[in-house]
This record gives sequence, C-alpha cells and structure tokens, in this order.
Amino acid sequence: MKQLSPLIKLYPRLIFVGFCFGAIAQSVSATSPPNTDVVDPPPTIYLPIDSTVIETSPEIFISSITEIDTNPQRDLAILSGIVLPSIPIESSSFQSGISTYAKDSFPDEIQTREFITAQTETLPEDSTTPEQSNPAESTESPEEPPQKDSTKAAESVEELARKAQNPIANLISVPFQNNTNFGVGPLDRTQNVLNIQPVIPVSLSDDLLLITRTIVPIIYQPEPPTGGGGTFGLGDMNPQFYFSPKTSSNITWGVGPTFLLPTATSQVLGQGKWGIGPAAVIVVTTKQFVFGAVANNIWSVAGDSDRPDVSQLTFQPFINYNMKDGWYLVSAPILTANWEASGGNQWTVPLGGGFGRVFAIGEQKVNAQLQAFWNVVKPDAGPDWTLRGQFQLLFPK
Repeated sequence: MKQLSPLIKLYPRLIFVGFCFGAIAQSVSATSPPNTDVVDPPPTIYLPIDSTVIETSPEIFISSITEIDTNPQRDLAILSGIVLPSIPIESSSFQSGISTYAKDSFPDEIQTREFITAQTETLPEDSTTPEQSNPAESTESPEEPPQKDSTKAAESVEELARKAQNPIANLISVPFQNNTNFGVGPLDRTQNVLNIQPVIPVSLSDDLLLITRTIVPIIYQPEPPTGGGGTFGLGDMNPQFYFSPKTSSNITWGVGPTFLLPTATSQVLGQGKWGIGPAAVIVVTTKQFVFGAVANNIWSVAGDSDRPDVSQLTFQPFINYNMKDGWYLVSAPILTANWEASGGNQWTVPLGGGFGRVFAIGEQKVNAQLQAFWNVVKPDAGPDWTLRGQFQLLFPK
C-alpha cells in the first residue's frame, strides 16, 4: 500500500490534466476545418426598404430575412421571386429574379433603416453568383434595372389597323388593289385592273405632312365586239399629293393637287390626255371606327387632240369597323362621274363591302381585305359588279 500511495495521490492530478487536454482537443477540433473543401458561407445581399425594384441573379434566391421579425404577423414584405415558407409574408406576387420591398410594410421601429439584410443561398457550383456589395463599405443604393423604352414598343395590331385605314396617316405603305369587273359590255366580258399605289408621307415641318400617293394601273381590257381576246398593259398614272397638318385630334384632313399622266402602253388602256385637278380627304378616327372620304376631279389640259376631253370626278367614301386581333369590316366603294358622257352614262355607283385583317408575315406587317360591290347605277357598257382584293405592305416607324 505504501508503494501505491504515490500513485493514488497522483491519480486525481492525472484526471484533471486529462480533462484539460480533452477540453483543449475538443476546442481545437471544433475550430478546425473539416478535411473536405472549404465552403464559403452564404453571401449576404442588402436590399433597399424603399419601393425600388432591383434585379437579382437567377442563381440566388432568398431563404430568410433577418432583423425584421419583431412583428411576424404583419405584411413585412412583398417579394417577387422564389419565396420560402421561412419568410413571414401574407401577400406575394411572383416574377422570377426580381425582389420588391415596400417601405410602408415594415414595423415602425425600423422605418428609418436604409437597408434590411436578406440571407441568401447559392445553387450548385456550375452557377455563378455576382459579388454582393457591403453597405459598410459603400452607401450607394443598388442600381435600378434599365427601364424599357415604351416609345420603342411595337405598335399594337389595332393601332396599326387604324393607321392602315387612314389614307393620310403618317405611315409608309404599298397597297396592291385588284379590281375584277364582271359583265362588261354587251357580251358580259371580264376586265381586270391592278392598282399599285405606294403611299409615302414626308415631314415638311413640325406642323405639316406631305402625303404622296401614286396610282399605277395594270389593266387587262377585253376588246369588243368579238368576245375574245383583249389588251394587257400599263394604264394612265395618277399621282396625288395631300398637305395635311400634324395633329393629335381624331379628325384629320388633307388637300392638294392630283394629276393625270398619259402613260398607257395602248390606246384602249388610257385617255391620251394630260390632266390636273384638286384633291381632298377627311378622316375621323375613333377607338373602333375609321371613316371619311377621298375626292378629286381632273380636267384635261393637254394631249392628243383627237381624243375626247377629260372631266371626271372620283369620290370614295369609306367606313371601317375594327374588332379584335386586327379584324375589321369595311365598305369603300369608288363612285365615278364622267362629265363628258351623255346623261344616262355619267355615273357609276357601287354598293357593297367586305372584311379585312391586319397581321404579320414574319417581320412584315400586312393589311389584307376582300370586298364585293354591285353597281346600282352604271353606264351602258359598264360592269355589273366588282370583286376587289387588296394586299397592303405596311412599314410602321
């Protein structure tokens, strides 16, 4: 026993020393990094309390919000993005990648804070995370995302349809209008007139537009009295010029000169005269209706003396009723009066209408329509009825 007494006295000291070494080892092991790769703690982003929309990376989503849990029953934030149940929110709207914080939604005691802190988590390694700024190093608020320029937004189909239906709109277009006339002459022949009529507006000043419209007719004219064959070629061109004030009113108008050019490739396709006269147009535009009238009268001033003089009125009333998706109903008859003809053969008065639609073929905007007209008044040799199809290329600015 005397030999063991030194060990007995030393035993408590060994236990104490072992306990100390164990505590030290435990402390060291707690602070030592694991053998695996070092994982950075989740970054912290700082979001403004004021009603500001900021972009966040799609690789980051909000997992928790700190320092605003004093009243978790209140509507503490309005978040757009991925919202986890750990965030006390009563109402949310979702748009991926955007976070919105409303100042008035926070408790009174933190109203004066410039920022709140939102803890974030990152996705796997193949996702990149933008560096987050520290409010202690910079007092600048996060930049707002660039706002889309609404003036560059594409025009709606409805707006474009209303412009296409306005003959003096500030819109470049190229209509191809085909008129097939049935029942021409005593043998009820068929005539065809394709009018190519480019419309080009030119800004003369801040207050005035010049709209140029040139009608180029391509004609197939049946030849009486044989009942067979015909002549095909270019007819007389008809340039028109309208000076129109720029206005935001729903009523627009234009006046100017119109001309007759003897460009026909055959005598039966034209009148052989140079002509000039006044032209006018008025248009009323509402949300669903576009209506008005175009009128001109041409008198011959030069040309082949063996050909009859020209004195002719052209009057085209029009009305369009616009519906959804660019569809519309239309009636645009072309009334003519040949003042040089005998009494019963002066007027051609059609009655009818049709439908159309403005749409896109790839990137190209177009306006297509189909109308039919019965001639309730006509010259003896005039057509009984007309089928009109139009395909118009539109070039909005």
